[in-house]
Amino acid sequence: MAAVTQGLGATAALSSANSEKFQLTTRRSLSGRKGRFFIFESNGNPRSGLNRQINRTRQFFTNAVATKPDSAAASTLSKHGHELLLFEALREGLEEEMDRDPYVCVMGEDVGHYGGSYKVTKGLADKYGDLRVLDTPIAENSFTGMAIGAAMTGLRPVVEGMNMGFLLLAFNQISNNCGMLHYTSGGQFKIPVVIRGPGGVGRQLGAEHSQRLESYFQSIPGIQMVACSTPYNAKGLMKAAIRSENPVILFEHVLLYNLKERIPDEEYVLNLEEAEMVRPGEHITILTYSRMRYHVMQAAKTLVNKGYDPEVIDIRSLKPFDLYTIGNSVKKTHRVVIVEECMRTGGIGASLTASINENFHDYLDAPIVCLSSQDVPTPYAASLEEWTVVQPAQIVAAVEQLCQ
Repeated sequence: MAAVTQGLGATAALSSANSEKFQLTTRRSLSGRKGRFFIFESNGNPRSGLNRQINRTRQFFTNAVATKPDSAAASTLSKHGHELLLFEALREGLEEEMDRDPYVCVMGEDVGHYGGSYKVTKGLADKYGDLRVLDTPIAENSFTGMAIGAAMTGLRPVVEGMNMGFLLLAFNQISNNCGMLHYTSGGQFKIPVVIRGPGGVGRQLGAEHSQRLESYFQSIPGIQMVACSTPYNAKGLMKAAIRSENPVILFEHVLLYNLKERIPDEEYVLNLEEAEMVRPGEHITILTYSRMRYHVMQAAKTLVNKGYDPEVIDIRSLKPFDLYTIGNSVKKTHRVVIVEECMRTGGIGASLTASINENFHDYLDAPIVCLSSQDVPTPYAASLEEWTVVQPAQIVAAVEQLCQ
Protein backbone atom coordinates (compact mmCIF):
# COMPACT_ATOMS: atom_id res chain seq x y z
CA MET A 1 0.00 0.00 0.00
CA ALA A 2 3.03 2.26 0.02
CA ALA A 3 3.81 4.53 -2.87
CA VAL A 4 6.00 3.15 -5.58
CA THR A 5 9.55 4.20 -4.72
CA GLN A 6 12.43 5.11 -6.96
CA GLY A 7 14.25 2.20 -8.53
CA LEU A 8 17.82 1.89 -9.70
CA GLY A 9 19.58 5.13 -10.59
CA ALA A 10 21.52 3.66 -13.48
CA THR A 11 19.48 1.61 -15.90
CA ALA A 12 20.27 -0.40 -19.00
CA ALA A 13 18.40 1.15 -21.91
CA LEU A 14 17.71 0.17 -25.43
CA SER A 15 19.15 2.47 -28.01
CA SER A 16 17.18 4.63 -30.40
CA ALA A 17 15.01 3.27 -33.19
CA ASN A 18 17.72 2.87 -35.78
CA SER A 19 20.42 1.55 -33.46
CA GLU A 20 21.00 -2.10 -32.69
CA LYS A 21 23.23 -1.65 -29.64
CA PHE A 22 22.53 -1.51 -25.93
CA GLN A 23 23.94 1.50 -24.16
CA LEU A 24 24.20 2.40 -20.50
CA THR A 25 22.50 5.62 -19.53
CA THR A 26 20.75 7.15 -16.58
CA ARG A 27 17.21 8.24 -15.89
CA ARG A 28 18.46 11.81 -15.74
CA SER A 29 19.22 11.72 -19.45
CA LEU A 30 15.48 11.50 -20.13
CA SER A 31 14.40 14.11 -17.61
CA GLY A 32 14.60 16.92 -20.11
CA ARG A 33 12.22 15.33 -22.59
CA LYS A 34 8.99 17.30 -22.90
CA GLY A 35 6.69 14.98 -24.78
CA ARG A 36 3.02 15.88 -24.45
CA PHE A 37 -0.09 13.81 -24.15
CA PHE A 38 -3.77 14.39 -23.41
CA ILE A 39 -6.00 12.87 -20.75
CA PHE A 40 -9.67 13.35 -21.55
CA GLU A 41 -11.88 14.22 -18.61
CA SER A 42 -15.54 13.35 -18.25
CA ASN A 43 -16.62 16.58 -19.87
CA GLY A 44 -14.68 15.74 -23.04
CA ASN A 45 -12.03 18.42 -22.52
CA PRO A 46 -8.41 17.38 -22.86
CA ARG A 47 -5.86 18.39 -20.27
CA SER A 48 -2.16 18.12 -20.89
CA GLY A 49 0.66 16.85 -18.71
CA LEU A 50 4.27 15.88 -18.88
CA ASN A 51 4.90 12.40 -20.12
CA ARG A 52 5.77 10.76 -16.79
CA GLN A 53 3.96 13.00 -14.34
CA ILE A 54 1.14 10.63 -13.47
CA ASN A 55 3.35 7.64 -12.83
CA ARG A 56 5.55 9.57 -10.42
CA THR A 57 2.63 10.21 -8.12
CA ARG A 58 0.51 7.12 -8.72
CA GLN A 59 0.24 4.68 -5.83
CA PHE A 60 -0.83 1.08 -5.93
CA PHE A 61 -3.42 0.08 -3.36
CA THR A 62 -4.84 -3.38 -2.84
CA ASN A 63 -8.38 -1.99 -2.63
CA ALA A 64 -7.91 1.28 -4.44
CA VAL A 65 -11.01 3.34 -5.21
CA ALA A 66 -11.00 5.71 -8.14
CA THR A 67 -11.71 9.29 -7.11
CA LYS A 68 -13.04 10.64 -10.40
CA PRO A 69 -16.07 9.82 -12.53
CA ASP A 70 -15.54 7.82 -15.65
CA SER A 71 -14.21 9.20 -18.91
CA ALA A 72 -16.61 9.84 -21.78
CA ALA A 73 -16.76 7.49 -24.74
CA ALA A 74 -14.50 8.17 -27.68
CA SER A 75 -17.35 9.25 -29.93
CA THR A 76 -18.13 12.20 -27.65
CA LEU A 77 -14.52 13.34 -27.39
CA SER A 78 -13.78 14.28 -30.95
CA LYS A 79 -15.89 14.83 -34.01
CA HIS A 80 -12.80 14.10 -36.03
CA GLY A 81 -10.50 11.12 -35.80
CA HIS A 82 -9.63 8.00 -37.66
CA GLU A 83 -11.12 4.54 -37.80
CA LEU A 84 -9.11 1.61 -36.51
CA LEU A 85 -9.70 -2.03 -35.78
CA LEU A 86 -9.01 -3.00 -32.19
CA PHE A 87 -5.73 -4.75 -32.98
CA GLU A 88 -4.63 -1.68 -34.95
CA ALA A 89 -5.49 0.56 -32.00
CA LEU A 90 -3.32 -1.59 -29.75
CA ARG A 91 -0.49 -1.30 -32.26
CA GLU A 92 -0.90 2.46 -32.55
CA GLY A 93 -0.75 2.86 -28.77
CA LEU A 94 2.30 0.63 -28.54
CA GLU A 95 4.05 2.41 -31.41
CA GLU A 96 3.41 5.84 -29.90
CA GLU A 97 4.95 4.72 -26.62
CA MET A 98 7.97 3.21 -28.37
CA ASP A 99 8.47 6.51 -30.19
CA ARG A 100 8.12 8.45 -26.94
CA ASP A 101 10.31 6.29 -24.71
CA PRO A 102 13.38 4.32 -25.92
CA TYR A 103 13.12 2.13 -22.82
CA VAL A 104 9.96 0.46 -24.18
CA CYS A 105 10.59 -2.88 -25.89
CA VAL A 106 8.53 -5.86 -27.00
CA MET A 107 9.23 -9.56 -26.67
CA GLY A 108 7.34 -12.75 -27.39
CA GLU A 109 6.81 -15.53 -29.90
CA ASP A 110 6.57 -14.30 -33.50
CA VAL A 111 6.24 -10.64 -32.45
CA GLY A 112 9.03 -9.60 -34.83
CA HIS A 113 8.88 -9.81 -38.60
CA TYR A 114 5.78 -12.02 -38.54
CA GLY A 115 3.97 -9.27 -36.65
CA GLY A 116 2.41 -11.30 -33.86
CA SER A 117 -0.27 -13.96 -33.99
CA TYR A 118 -2.98 -11.27 -34.36
CA LYS A 119 -0.73 -8.67 -36.07
CA VAL A 120 -0.60 -6.28 -33.12
CA THR A 121 3.16 -5.82 -33.62
CA LYS A 122 3.15 -5.85 -37.43
CA GLY A 123 5.82 -3.55 -38.87
CA LEU A 124 7.43 -2.69 -35.54
CA ALA A 125 10.50 -4.88 -36.06
CA ASP A 126 11.27 -3.12 -39.33
CA LYS A 127 10.96 0.26 -37.65
CA TYR A 128 12.72 -0.35 -34.34
CA GLY A 129 15.03 -3.28 -35.03
CA ASP A 130 15.37 -6.76 -33.62
CA LEU A 131 16.61 -5.66 -30.20
CA ARG A 132 13.52 -3.62 -29.34
CA VAL A 133 11.12 -6.12 -30.95
CA LEU A 134 12.58 -9.41 -29.87
CA ASP A 135 11.41 -12.75 -31.24
CA THR A 136 11.74 -15.42 -28.57
CA PRO A 137 11.72 -19.22 -28.53
CA ILE A 138 8.57 -21.07 -27.51
CA ALA A 139 9.43 -20.77 -23.82
CA GLU A 140 6.95 -18.60 -21.91
CA ASN A 141 8.65 -19.06 -18.55
CA SER A 142 12.01 -18.00 -19.99
CA PHE A 143 11.04 -14.85 -21.88
CA THR A 144 8.59 -13.71 -19.19
CA GLY A 145 11.35 -14.05 -16.60
CA MET A 146 13.72 -12.22 -18.94
CA ALA A 147 11.21 -9.37 -19.28
CA ILE A 148 10.87 -9.08 -15.50
CA GLY A 149 14.64 -8.92 -15.16
CA ALA A 150 14.80 -6.29 -17.88
CA ALA A 151 12.16 -4.25 -16.03
CA MET A 152 14.26 -4.45 -12.86
CA THR A 153 17.15 -2.80 -14.72
CA GLY A 154 14.99 0.06 -15.98
CA LEU A 155 13.49 -1.08 -19.28
CA ARG A 156 9.73 -1.18 -19.93
CA PRO A 157 9.07 -4.54 -21.60
CA VAL A 158 5.76 -5.45 -23.23
CA VAL A 159 5.35 -9.23 -23.22
CA GLU A 160 2.98 -10.79 -25.73
CA GLY A 161 1.56 -14.19 -24.98
CA MET A 162 0.54 -15.84 -28.24
CA ASN A 163 -2.46 -17.09 -26.27
CA MET A 164 -3.25 -16.23 -22.67
CA GLY A 165 -3.50 -19.93 -21.87
CA PHE A 166 0.20 -20.33 -22.68
CA LEU A 167 1.10 -17.90 -19.91
CA LEU A 168 0.22 -20.57 -17.37
CA LEU A 169 3.71 -21.84 -18.16
CA ALA A 170 5.03 -18.54 -16.76
CA PHE A 171 2.81 -18.48 -13.69
CA ASN A 172 5.76 -18.78 -11.33
CA GLN A 173 7.51 -15.81 -12.90
CA ILE A 174 4.33 -13.72 -12.91
CA SER A 175 3.33 -14.53 -9.33
CA ASN A 176 6.57 -14.97 -7.38
CA ASN A 177 8.65 -12.44 -9.33
CA CYS A 178 6.54 -9.96 -11.23
CA GLY A 179 3.99 -9.31 -8.49
CA MET A 180 6.19 -9.51 -5.43
CA LEU A 181 9.70 -8.23 -6.23
CA HIS A 182 8.89 -4.59 -5.50
CA TYR A 183 7.78 -5.61 -2.01
CA THR A 184 10.36 -8.29 -1.30
CA SER A 185 13.20 -6.00 -2.39
CA GLY A 186 12.07 -3.35 0.07
CA GLY A 187 11.16 -1.02 -2.76
CA GLN A 188 14.58 -1.22 -4.42
CA PHE A 189 13.15 -2.54 -7.68
CA LYS A 190 10.21 -1.44 -9.77
CA ILE A 191 8.69 -3.87 -12.29
CA PRO A 192 7.13 -1.70 -15.05
CA VAL A 193 6.22 -4.62 -17.29
CA VAL A 194 3.08 -5.14 -19.39
CA ILE A 195 1.85 -8.67 -20.07
CA ARG A 196 -0.77 -8.84 -22.82
CA GLY A 197 -2.33 -11.23 -25.29
CA PRO A 198 -5.52 -12.82 -26.63
CA GLY A 199 -7.81 -14.88 -24.46
CA GLY A 200 -11.44 -15.74 -23.89
CA VAL A 201 -13.81 -18.11 -25.66
CA GLY A 202 -13.28 -17.82 -29.41
CA ARG A 203 -14.98 -19.86 -32.07
CA GLN A 204 -14.16 -23.53 -31.69
CA LEU A 205 -10.66 -23.02 -30.34
CA GLY A 206 -11.05 -25.86 -27.85
CA ALA A 207 -10.65 -25.90 -24.09
CA GLU A 208 -6.92 -25.19 -23.91
CA HIS A 209 -7.17 -22.11 -26.17
CA SER A 210 -10.32 -20.69 -24.56
CA GLN A 211 -8.89 -19.84 -21.16
CA ARG A 212 -10.02 -16.89 -19.06
CA LEU A 213 -7.05 -16.28 -16.79
CA GLU A 214 -8.45 -13.29 -14.92
CA SER A 215 -9.43 -15.57 -12.05
CA TYR A 216 -5.95 -17.13 -11.96
CA PHE A 217 -4.09 -13.83 -11.65
CA GLN A 218 -6.46 -11.73 -9.51
CA SER A 219 -5.15 -13.13 -6.23
CA ILE A 220 -1.50 -12.22 -6.92
CA PRO A 221 -0.48 -9.22 -4.78
CA GLY A 222 1.12 -6.31 -6.59
CA ILE A 223 -0.39 -6.84 -10.04
CA GLN A 224 -2.95 -4.65 -11.78
CA MET A 225 -5.35 -6.11 -14.36
CA VAL A 226 -7.36 -4.36 -17.07
CA ALA A 227 -9.51 -5.64 -19.93
CA CYS A 228 -10.09 -3.71 -23.15
CA SER A 229 -13.35 -3.93 -25.08
CA THR A 230 -13.20 -1.21 -27.76
CA PRO A 231 -10.48 0.22 -30.02
CA TYR A 232 -10.67 3.46 -28.02
CA ASN A 233 -10.04 1.95 -24.63
CA ALA A 234 -7.61 -0.62 -26.05
CA LYS A 235 -5.24 2.14 -27.15
CA GLY A 236 -5.73 4.23 -24.02
CA LEU A 237 -5.21 1.31 -21.66
CA MET A 238 -2.16 0.09 -23.59
CA LYS A 239 -0.48 3.48 -23.25
CA ALA A 240 -1.40 3.78 -19.58
CA ALA A 241 -0.16 0.27 -18.81
CA ILE A 242 3.22 0.97 -20.44
CA ARG A 243 3.64 4.19 -18.45
CA SER A 244 2.65 2.59 -15.14
CA GLU A 245 5.34 1.76 -12.60
CA ASN A 246 3.36 -1.33 -11.61
CA PRO A 247 3.18 -4.65 -13.49
CA VAL A 248 -0.02 -4.67 -15.56
CA ILE A 249 -1.78 -7.56 -17.26
CA LEU A 250 -3.85 -6.40 -20.25
CA PHE A 251 -6.52 -8.87 -21.30
CA GLU A 252 -7.63 -8.79 -24.94
CA HIS A 253 -10.49 -10.89 -26.26
CA VAL A 254 -9.77 -12.97 -29.32
CA LEU A 255 -13.16 -12.16 -30.90
CA LEU A 256 -12.82 -8.37 -30.55
CA TYR A 257 -9.66 -7.77 -32.58
CA ASN A 258 -11.62 -6.88 -35.74
CA LEU A 259 -13.98 -4.50 -33.98
CA LYS A 260 -13.84 -1.08 -35.68
CA GLU A 261 -14.29 2.33 -34.08
CA ARG A 262 -13.37 5.95 -34.71
CA ILE A 263 -10.83 7.20 -32.18
CA PRO A 264 -9.44 10.73 -31.64
CA ASP A 265 -6.47 11.99 -33.60
CA GLU A 266 -5.14 13.61 -30.44
CA GLU A 267 -2.98 11.53 -28.13
CA TYR A 268 -4.81 10.33 -25.00
CA VAL A 269 -4.17 8.10 -22.01
CA LEU A 270 -6.86 6.38 -19.90
CA ASN A 271 -6.92 5.79 -16.17
CA LEU A 272 -6.03 2.18 -15.36
CA GLU A 273 -8.35 2.20 -12.35
CA GLU A 274 -11.45 3.71 -13.91
CA ALA A 275 -14.62 2.05 -15.17
CA GLU A 276 -16.60 3.27 -18.20
CA MET A 277 -20.24 4.29 -18.09
CA VAL A 278 -21.55 2.68 -21.27
CA ARG A 279 -25.25 3.42 -20.78
CA PRO A 280 -26.77 5.53 -17.96
CA GLY A 281 -29.97 4.14 -16.46
CA GLU A 282 -32.21 4.17 -13.40
CA HIS A 283 -33.64 0.69 -12.76
CA ILE A 284 -30.72 -1.71 -12.46
CA THR A 285 -26.92 -1.74 -12.67
CA ILE A 286 -25.32 -4.23 -15.06
CA LEU A 287 -21.57 -4.67 -14.57
CA THR A 288 -19.55 -6.37 -17.28
CA TYR A 289 -16.27 -6.28 -19.19
CA SER A 290 -14.56 -7.43 -22.39
CA ARG A 291 -16.70 -9.31 -24.93
CA MET A 292 -19.70 -9.58 -22.58
CA ARG A 293 -20.15 -5.83 -22.95
CA TYR A 294 -21.73 -6.51 -26.34
CA HIS A 295 -23.96 -9.29 -25.06
CA VAL A 296 -25.15 -6.89 -22.37
CA MET A 297 -25.84 -4.09 -24.84
CA GLN A 298 -27.78 -6.48 -27.04
CA ALA A 299 -29.85 -7.46 -24.01
CA ALA A 300 -30.25 -3.79 -23.06
CA LYS A 301 -32.07 -3.09 -26.32
CA THR A 302 -34.60 -5.77 -25.49
CA LEU A 303 -34.94 -4.53 -21.92
CA VAL A 304 -35.61 -0.95 -23.06
CA ASN A 305 -38.35 -2.20 -25.36
CA LYS A 306 -39.88 -3.93 -22.36
CA GLY A 307 -39.86 -0.75 -20.29
CA TYR A 308 -36.69 -1.21 -18.25
CA ASP A 309 -33.91 1.35 -17.97
CA PRO A 310 -30.65 -0.53 -17.28
CA GLU A 311 -27.39 1.20 -16.42
CA VAL A 312 -24.46 -0.55 -18.09
CA ILE A 313 -20.90 -0.19 -16.78
CA ASP A 314 -17.81 -1.69 -18.37
CA ILE A 315 -15.63 -2.15 -15.27
CA ARG A 316 -12.41 -2.29 -17.38
CA SER A 317 -10.21 -2.36 -14.27
CA LEU A 318 -10.36 -5.94 -12.98
CA LYS A 319 -7.95 -5.20 -10.16
CA PRO A 320 -8.50 -2.92 -8.37
CA PHE A 321 -12.22 -2.31 -8.94
CA ASP A 322 -13.46 1.24 -9.51
CA LEU A 323 -15.73 1.28 -6.48
CA TYR A 324 -16.38 4.99 -6.96
CA THR A 325 -18.26 4.52 -10.23
CA ILE A 326 -19.76 1.18 -9.19
CA GLY A 327 -20.86 2.52 -5.79
CA ASN A 328 -22.58 5.58 -7.23
CA SER A 329 -24.52 3.36 -9.60
CA VAL A 330 -25.57 0.94 -6.85
CA LYS A 331 -26.76 3.83 -4.71
CA LYS A 332 -28.94 4.98 -7.59
CA THR A 333 -30.43 1.70 -8.87
CA HIS A 334 -30.24 -0.54 -5.76
CA ARG A 335 -30.02 -3.67 -7.92
CA VAL A 336 -26.99 -5.33 -9.54
CA VAL A 337 -26.44 -7.95 -12.23
CA ILE A 338 -22.87 -8.99 -13.05
CA VAL A 339 -22.21 -10.53 -16.47
CA GLU A 340 -18.85 -12.14 -17.18
CA GLU A 341 -17.25 -14.74 -19.40
CA CYS A 342 -15.01 -15.86 -16.54
CA MET A 343 -15.80 -19.05 -14.62
CA ARG A 344 -18.36 -18.81 -11.85
CA THR A 345 -16.21 -20.37 -9.14
CA GLY A 346 -13.56 -17.93 -7.98
CA GLY A 347 -14.07 -15.59 -10.93
CA ILE A 348 -14.05 -11.82 -11.24
CA GLY A 349 -17.80 -11.80 -10.61
CA ALA A 350 -17.34 -13.55 -7.29
CA SER A 351 -14.77 -10.98 -6.16
CA LEU A 352 -16.93 -8.12 -7.41
CA THR A 353 -19.97 -9.51 -5.59
CA ALA A 354 -17.98 -9.65 -2.35
CA SER A 355 -16.72 -6.06 -2.79
CA ILE A 356 -20.21 -4.67 -3.42
CA ASN A 357 -21.68 -6.55 -0.46
CA GLU A 358 -18.90 -5.33 1.82
CA ASN A 359 -19.13 -1.68 0.76
CA PHE A 360 -22.71 -1.07 -0.40
CA HIS A 361 -24.86 -3.73 1.25
CA ASP A 362 -27.21 -1.16 2.81
CA TYR A 363 -28.07 0.25 -0.62
CA LEU A 364 -29.15 -3.08 -2.14
CA ASP A 365 -32.85 -3.89 -2.43
CA ALA A 366 -32.21 -7.41 -3.80
CA PRO A 367 -29.42 -9.97 -3.82
CA ILE A 368 -26.70 -9.54 -6.45
CA VAL A 369 -27.11 -11.83 -9.46
CA CYS A 370 -23.92 -13.05 -11.13
CA LEU A 371 -24.12 -14.61 -14.60
CA SER A 372 -20.92 -16.48 -15.45
CA SER A 373 -19.63 -19.19 -17.73
CA GLN A 374 -20.25 -22.73 -16.63
CA ASP A 375 -17.55 -24.51 -14.65
CA VAL A 376 -16.69 -26.91 -17.46
CA PRO A 377 -13.88 -27.05 -20.04
CA THR A 378 -15.00 -25.12 -23.11
CA PRO A 379 -16.28 -27.64 -25.69
CA TYR A 380 -15.00 -27.67 -29.25
CA ALA A 381 -18.47 -28.21 -30.76
CA ALA A 382 -19.97 -24.82 -31.63
CA SER A 383 -23.44 -25.60 -30.25
CA LEU A 384 -22.04 -26.78 -26.93
CA GLU A 385 -19.53 -23.94 -26.75
CA GLU A 386 -22.36 -21.42 -26.97
CA TRP A 387 -24.20 -23.07 -24.10
CA THR A 388 -21.26 -22.60 -21.73
CA VAL A 389 -21.19 -18.80 -22.18
CA VAL A 390 -23.80 -16.28 -20.98
CA GLN A 391 -26.20 -15.28 -23.77
CA PRO A 392 -28.32 -12.08 -24.08
CA ALA A 393 -31.58 -13.94 -23.38
CA GLN A 394 -30.23 -15.04 -20.00
CA ILE A 395 -29.36 -11.44 -19.15
CA VAL A 396 -32.87 -10.29 -20.05
CA ALA A 397 -34.43 -13.02 -17.90
CA ALA A 398 -32.21 -12.19 -14.92
CA VAL A 399 -33.06 -8.49 -15.06
CA GLU A 400 -36.79 -9.16 -15.34
CA GLN A 401 -36.68 -11.49 -12.35
CA LEU A 402 -34.64 -9.07 -10.25
CA CYS A 403 -36.88 -6.09 -11.04
CA GLN A 404 -40.17 -7.81 -10.19
